[in-house]
Amino acid sequence: MLPAYQTEGSSGMDLRAWLPEPVTLQPMARKLVPTGLYIALPAGFEAQIRPRSGLAIKKGLTVVNAPGTIDSDYRGEIMVAIINLSGEEQVIADGERIAQMIVSKYESVVWESVAELEETDRGAGGFGHSGIK
Repeated sequence: MLPAYQTEGSSGMDLRAWLPEPVTLQPMARKLVPTGLYIALPAGFEAQIRPRSGLAIKKGLTVVNAPGTIDSDYRGEIMVAIINLSGEEQVIADGERIAQMIVSKYESVVWESVAELEETDRGAGGFGHSGIK
């Protein structure tokens, strides 16, 4: 089944499991779940595979490497790395919506080594430096 937006305002397309039989995941178990999809993205684009919030909150299932990246030169099947973070076994059925995919344009960069960086007001402040309110 092709990826599909569930609502007009959705940014991610839902991906569905493509399974000959249901998959059972024990607590903390990981599994690559096939989707039956193969795509060819144009150069300068990537697809990001992200968790579905409903699956995460209802079943404790999420994407291990979120977001997963599919590069424009990848031609294999899209597989979703799912982990069961709940305390009970979870079953994934054929056709179940398991993740969402967002296609984005990106820029390639060329790095330049420098001795020091230009100063900013923030400087090296990070990890809560700008406050919590």
